Amino acid sequence: MSKKRTETWLALAGVVLGVLFAAGLGLYSFLNATPPLHPNAQDVPSVRDAAPLQKWADAVEQGRQLARAGLVEQNLPGLSVAVGANGDIVWAEGFGWADLENRVPVAPGTRFRIGHASKALTSAAVGLLLEKGRLHVDDEIQTYVPAFPKKQWPVTLRQLMGHVAGVRHYDKETDSMSSAHCERASEGLQNFAGDLLRFEPETHYRYSTFGWILVSAAVEAAAGEPFFTFMRTQIFEPLGMADTTSDSATEPILDRATFYYPRFSGDTSYGPELATTVDYSCFAGAGAFLSTPSDLVRFGMAVSSGKLLQPATVKMLQTPQLLASGEETDYGLGWTLETVPLAGEPTRLASHASRTLLGGSTSFLTFPERGLVVAVTSNTSFAGTRSIALKIAEAFAAQGKGPARK
Repeated sequence: MSKKRTETWLALAGVVLGVLFAAGLGLYSFLNATPPLHPNAQDVPSVRDAAPLQKWADAVEQGRQLARAGLVEQNLPGLSVAVGANGDIVWAEGFGWADLENRVPVAPGTRFRIGHASKALTSAAVGLLLEKGRLHVDDEIQTYVPAFPKKQWPVTLRQLMGHVAGVRHYDKETDSMSSAHCERASEGLQNFAGDLLRFEPETHYRYSTFGWILVSAAVEAAAGEPFFTFMRTQIFEPLGMADTTSDSATEPILDRATFYYPRFSGDTSYGPELATTVDYSCFAGAGAFLSTPSDLVRFGMAVSSGKLLQPATVKMLQTPQLLASGEETDYGLGWTLETVPLAGEPTRLASHASRTLLGGSTSFLTFPERGLVVAVTSNTSFAGTRSIALKIAEAFAAQGKGPARK
């Protein structure tokens, strides 16, 4: 290689390295220039409906400190918390901002996207229809949704609810950022109805939100009315869940939070940017609900107490599924199932969470044997609401510790 050509290549390499260095320095400066949304935990604004009962005052104060600390540590715009104990909501409070630009504080009635946690609500709709004999979980899905084409293996409602059916999860940006609006759950099948199953049912556990759009369509067919209408009249209204509704970009919704997304690498510590406007109505019961922690607590207490469903139905929904190999999953029919330490004792936890849909993170925890329900929501994606919810649950379990329910 000639000396001139060598010099040219060295010069080009120097330019490239200089550009990369400048870009890296710019990115470093950009990320480290992010001011904290809430510089001081004690200055975080909060709104609550009423002072707690004296019995729970200490636990509530601990919970408030935990919520504020979590908000500041993760640099979240807003956070909302509710706790239910022995059938009553004993604490509900919002922290931070529902709308950063306009400095609108989070209140207990602020509505958040609960995303994947919607599946727990939809599982109750299946339970109600099961008790009425209007559907059966081991029927093939085409019994209720004939528009869904037959696949290379039969697929049942139970398999879809347990994420063992082989229906794919959304895996493209266009899958999870819908611009279409759906009035009926059955209209949401278009993105995946033509796809083959990813595996033979019950041979693997693979989480699938699309599978739960099919579950929603089955509920709609068995109910004989639009899915959202059935959810409102048969679950939300009877339980007093006045702040739970479908998430739609086509109509104004009172008290809906402004939604945000981490501006870099899914890390909330670098600050938020305004989330893209999307319409989640086509996700139906798989992820299209807006709610509040208080409404989620009402729902959780109704499920655990037998107010909404018969105990045998709840047990069926909250029993882990088995694969053909005999391996047990950690998921029932709409519920994540595990055992966690609580107040020094291993405790059964039935829950659901969501962190990925644009603009919302939710942790919804029920401890049936302890009569305890905790819900924490935030208006940004990828917020670590579970760690906050578990710490709050520990504070309330420790204060209200008594013999577990039989």
